[in-house]
Parts: sequence; structure tokens; C-alpha cells
Amino acid sequence: MSETAILLYFSNQQRAEELTCSVLIPSGYHAEILSQKETLNKALTSQMPDVVIIELDPADAAKLLQVQELINEHPALTVVLYIVASTNHQVHLEPPTGIFSILHPELTPFASQAIIEQAIQHSRKLQHWIHQQLNKNTRPLQKQINDLDALQKIGRTITSSLDLTEILNQVVHAAVNLTGADEGSLMLLDETNQELYIRAAQNIHEDSVHTLRIPIKDNLLGKIVQEGKPVIQNEQTLTKIKTSLLVRALVYVPLMIDQRAIGVLGVHNRQGNASFSQYHLALMNSLSDYAAIAIKNFQQISKAEIERRKWESILTHVKDGVILLDTENQLVMINQSAQEAFNLLGSDLIGHPIIKAITHPELLEILKDQSWLSRKGYEIELPGDKIMNTQATVIPDVGLAIIMQDITHLKTIDRIKTDFVNNVSHDLRSPLTAILGYTELISRVGPVNSKQKEFIERVQNSVQVITALINDLLDLSRIEAGFDARKEVLSIPAIINFTVDSFEKAATDKSLVLNVKAQPKIPPVMGNVVRLRQMLANLISNAINYTPSGGTITVEVSNQSQQVILQVIDNGPGIPISEQPHIFDKFYRGSNLPEEVSGTGLGLAIVKSIVEDHHGRIWVDSSPNNGTNFTIILPVASSEPVESSIFLANGDK
Repeated sequence: MSETAILLYFSNQQRAEELTCSVLIPSGYHAEILSQKETLNKALTSQMPDVVIIELDPADAAKLLQVQELINEHPALTVVLYIVASTNHQVHLEPPTGIFSILHPELTPFASQAIIEQAIQHSRKLQHWIHQQLNKNTRPLQKQINDLDALQKIGRTITSSLDLTEILNQVVHAAVNLTGADEGSLMLLDETNQELYIRAAQNIHEDSVHTLRIPIKDNLLGKIVQEGKPVIQNEQTLTKIKTSLLVRALVYVPLMIDQRAIGVLGVHNRQGNASFSQYHLALMNSLSDYAAIAIKNFQQISKAEIERRKWESILTHVKDGVILLDTENQLVMINQSAQEAFNLLGSDLIGHPIIKAITHPELLEILKDQSWLSRKGYEIELPGDKIMNTQATVIPDVGLAIIMQDITHLKTIDRIKTDFVNNVSHDLRSPLTAILGYTELISRVGPVNSKQKEFIERVQNSVQVITALINDLLDLSRIEAGFDARKEVLSIPAIINFTVDSFEKAATDKSLVLNVKAQPKIPPVMGNVVRLRQMLANLISNAINYTPSGGTITVEVSNQSQQVILQVIDNGPGIPISEQPHIFDKFYRGSNLPEEVSGTGLGLAIVKSIVEDHHGRIWVDSSPNNGTNFTIILPVASSEPVESSIFLANGDK
């Protein structure tokens, strides 16, 4: 089958088949017969045929108009009319404008074949000429497209590569290829010596690349750096760029960062007479922008890397343990001190989940417990009797930072101090008891005047204060030493009930409202009943001492996630922010405590020790003039709750 494509647009199907069988098929042509205008338009849209033969009756004005419209829409189409002659005169009409030739029924098959062959040859010559013109006109456009592709490749390299040398070499290579230059170079400014040195080059002698340095003074390159403006020259004679470097044409553009030139990108021709255009200058400007972006990115990355290494070195050598987690609790960094603490030296832990990298149960328990957000730190014990004060801090958009400080020596000093205080306390109890006894006997052996009686009462009060202090110290020592190890299943509601009852009179005398709020069922806890009553009594006593007349004190108890949550809330003056980190320290007393309130400064220290002895946690929420809220969390002893029989919110049982 011939590759020649011929379309027949005939209304008379029989006439079209006769022409096909008698003329086209014997000549080896393939023809397609169409009878509808829409079908013809569709065929012309999909593929242009070599020849279109159209049946036409000259008397059919509508069909003649269709032919003219077809020629106007497709001026490159070769059209042959098949005239259906009603008269002999019409058969010999000259072809209308745009029509290659005319066929009619009176022609012999041989003559018709000759006309169709001429039409095909004409069509092919026309198509060849059109193709040549198209190539001629699109060649510059294609070059521009290729140039844009090259620029995009440089852009992709900048975003995907951190190798500055590779990027700058590609920039110079592209500059030489896109401009058709002989040589190209990218020179950077050494600000210390005010000289330009070659950072990347193509087709330049290697010795020049390593040794060439051009001062930016009294020369073309220096002018470009100082003014920050590009230069394009096309001279018939040679132009001297530097000693022994003469060129005929050049394009040099500055590399600008923050409106300051840091170097020069240039190409030049020394051998040929080819000149550079404004189009080449535009390409060079784009390439210089890419190079400047790459250099700026490299500088910022290098600066960030230096800072990262500096901080990494600091954190690595700091004595405190530092662990940094991301938002998925995976290790981002763990310094040497933390690795030593957990015996992890030499392990590759970065990127691993914390629960797989570190198996220390106390640390993992801290991470599971969200109450660390309101705490100043946890004390965890490590092998070798090491005690670490551990703090966890949320870092927005980063994750969690865990700081571990070795306080073993502080705990040792504290233990020595405690032992000394305990020994002294024991030694003081006997003489103090004797002093108190003798003061009570003075009045029995003889009369005393009013002044003597006042002095005796002052001595007795002082002895009682010292005795209370000694008792608190001994209590604290017993709790910390674990002497109160005996524990049993207890009802927290019953303890609250007993303790609140004992303070009803003190609250009433000061015109305070003492409320209790509780869930209907509270699970039991495992504890020492005496110590838990002491814990709650100390908190309620503090609330009564601090809350002014007419205030309210509320004891709340609830159950959540197998934990009993106990809160003592008052609406007193609150605790100053600066003092809150110290309120659980021994002998610490608040600065805003009323003058008439006496105390040893050990009450909250005893509370904290009791809570920790029961494997619980305690913290305070307070702000000036907004009252204070002490929260205690104790683990439940079993999953079965007991009925609450403590006071309701209105004070009724």
C-alpha cells in the first residue's frame, strides 16, 4: 500500500468509487472517501493528506463556498476539483485561486493519473519548503529552550547538592557552552588582600587557575567588583584583561550577595571573532545569580555547621548529662556524661526510640509522667550509688531536653548533716526535759513574784519550741531512714475525715470555711496511717495559718488512672514565685508568713518526705493574691474502690 494519502470529498458515492477504481488504485494510491463536511474537517485536523479531490458542480454555489473556506483555513493544502460538467464550457474552466488543478469525467484515466501525480509532487515540495521554514524559524527558539533547560539543571543542582565546587564548576561550564565562548572563569574576592582568585574555570591553563590573583585596582575586573555592574565588550582589536591575557570579546558579571559584589563570573573569546549579545549577557546574569545563591547557602550551612559542632562540643564535655529527644521520643543527641551514667559509651543510639536505647526504669517512668512539667526535678539512682537530679523541659518545635546533674556529693553532705542533727537532737532531749521539769517545780518550793513568773513562762515556751523542732527533726530522720516501713491498706477518705475534724475548731476560730470535695468512690492506698495523717495535717495547718479571716480552704480527692489525687486549696495571699523552688527545703519559712505564726520550717519538708516514702509525687501551684494549691498523687493499692464517708462540699456528712 502506498504511503500517499488522498481524500475524496464526494457527494456521489458511485462517482467516487469509479474514480478510485479507474485512476487511483491502478496508480498504487490509497484513497479515503468522505461525504460529510464534519468528517472532512476532522480528518484534516488529525493528519494533513497529500491531495484532497473535491467533487464540485459549478452551479452549486454553497459547495463552491465550502471549497473556498477550506482553502482559506488550510492554505498549504493541495486541492484538486472534480468538476461535474453540465456544459462543455464549464469543463474547461481555469482553476480558481488556491486550486491546483481540475479533473472531469471526459479525461482519460492516463490524463487523470498525470494530473494527480503532479498534485502529489507539488504537495510534497510545498510540505518540504514549509518544514525548512519552520526549522529556520524555530531554531533560535529551540536554542532558548535548551538554554533554559541548562539553567534549570543548575537550579536543581543547587537545591540537591551541598558540594560548592561541583556547583560552581557546572556554572562555569554552562556559561562557556551557552555563550559559545573560548574560556570561562568564576573568581571570588579575597577581602583580606583585596584580590580576585579563580574558584572555578574551564579551558584555562591549570597553572593560572592555581596561581592567578588579580588586585581589584585600576583594571576592568576591579571596576566590576567596585561598581557591581556587568560589562560586555565586542572589539575588533585585542583588549588586555591582565598581563598576557588579551581577548577580542568578553562578558563579565558580578556575583552579588546582599547588594555587595563578592566575585566575578566571566567568559571571553581570544581566538575567533564571535561576539556576545545582550541575550548572552542575560544568561550570564542568571548564572551569576545561581552561583551567588549557592555561595550564600554554603556560607550559611558552614556557619550553622560550625555553630552545631561548637554546641555539640560544649554539650559533649559538660559534666551534666544531656539527652535531647525529638517529638517522636527518638534520640537526637546524648552527650558523653549521659552515656557514662547509663553505661552506653560506644553505642550508636542516635535515631533510636528512647525506650529502646535506655532501659533505666526510673527515667522511663519520668517520661511517661506528665507531671514533670510542673516539677523542678526528679532524683533517680544510678549504679554505683550515684544520685542524679533529673529535669525535663519541652523545647517548642524540637522535642524534649533532659538534663541530669550529679548531686551525689550533695546528698552525702545532706546525710552527714542529718546524722549530726539527729545526734544533737537526741542529746538535747534529756537536758531540755530536765529544764522544763525544773521550771515547773520552782513555784512549788516557794512563792514567785509576777516578773519571775513571766520569765519562767518564757523559758517554758522556748523549751517547747526547741522540743517541737527536735521532734520534727527526729520525725524527718525516721521517715528518710525508712523506719516507718510498715504499711497497710488504708482508706484516704477516712484519713481526710479524721484530720479535717481535728481542724474544725481552728478554722471556726479564724472565721474560715473548711470544705471537702470528693468523688463517690475512692480506691484504697498502701500507706502508714500516722504519717498520712501528719502529711495532711501539716498542709491544712499551713493553709489555716496563711489564709486571712473569711477565706476558704478546700480539700479535694479524686481517682484517675489508678492514682488517688489529693489537693489542699486555699485562697490566701499565695507563695511568691521566687520562693516556690525552696518551700520543700528544710528550715525554709515563707517571707509573707504572719508574724504571730510560729514554726520550725520543717513542715513541708516532712510532707514531701512522707509523700516520697509512699511512692507519690507532690507539687505546688501558686501565684501572688491567687491562693495556693498543693497536689499529691498516691498510687492505689487495688482496683476496687471503697465508699467515701468524708464531708461533702457543703460540709455535711
